[in-house]
Amino acid sequence: MNDLYKRRINYLRISVTDLCNLRCVYCMPAEGVQKMKHQDLLSFEEIVRLVTIFARIGVKKIRLTGGEPLVRKGIEELVAMIQSVQGIEEITLTTNGQLLEDKAVLLKKKGLTRVNVSLDTLDPEKYRKITRLGESAPVLKGIEAAFKAELTPVKINTVVMKGINDDEIFDFAAMAVEKGLSWRFIEFMPLGGVGEEQKHYYMSNDILIERLKKKYDLVPYPHKTLISDDYVIPGTKAVLGFISPLSHKFCSRCNRVRMTADGRLLPCLLSSLEYPLRKMIRSGATDEEIQKRIEEAIKNKPKEHLFQGFKPMHTIGG
Repeated sequence: MNDLYKRRINYLRISVTDLCNLRCVYCMPAEGVQKMKHQDLLSFEEIVRLVTIFARIGVKKIRLTGGEPLVRKGIEELVAMIQSVQGIEEITLTTNGQLLEDKAVLLKKKGLTRVNVSLDTLDPEKYRKITRLGESAPVLKGIEAAFKAELTPVKINTVVMKGINDDEIFDFAAMAVEKGLSWRFIEFMPLGGVGEEQKHYYMSNDILIERLKKKYDLVPYPHKTLISDDYVIPGTKAVLGFISPLSHKFCSRCNRVRMTADGRLLPCLLSSLEYPLRKMIRSGATDEEIQKRIEEAIKNKPKEHLFQGFKPMHTIGG
């Protein structure tokens, strides 16, 4: 389905939980968040019903997010349920990697296509500082497990923070070269109250690209993605991607909408617009009525973000 600006919306991101086993400084307050009541979360059956409706209007790709999606009990079974929906061609998942080592093989068996792993530093001490709770070793083991399970291409997501981890960009690139990874550098965004006091962390990806070009011959990737400006390093399998929502808006290429864990449809990450679908499901609305509401939300997708009215990152999975 196209929105009013002729963007083809074929990608749905679904947050399956608001909970996380980490407390990253740019995502959650140190004390964590108040847990949603179980009955407020969409059930697996409700998620699959919505995915089926989305598939009818052209959605082909599903990404499962959180919070941390792997803390949702039975997540593997949800993957299998979505995999059976006609029209869905790809199911991916974004994870912090803490639980990935044990779950990678089963996730692949149930139908998961690939994973994105969040990793903001290779330094164990710095990792504990950024995440407040975590250890980096399980993440590295999770990445290896994803490779062995063929959840590929394995993509690494790094939120770059000035003065915190921008000094590691050559280490990240070296690991990408060594392991044949797709490493994506994401501009820091002060979201949802957590990051508003951390605006000094922001730095443009243009700076990173110029730094990296001093060491590597970065060649534009021939298969352009919708939100990431990608480069290959000749002679390697590494791909370095740059997601720049502030310095280089990619709104004109945006092909996605988001569903929160409690069933609110968000046409735009950085907008106050939301469409509560859980209430419709539980009040007896037909699939046709829900589809009309979804189509309305897509039609009202903003032309571009104005960086206002956004939700806390942990509630929408990025």
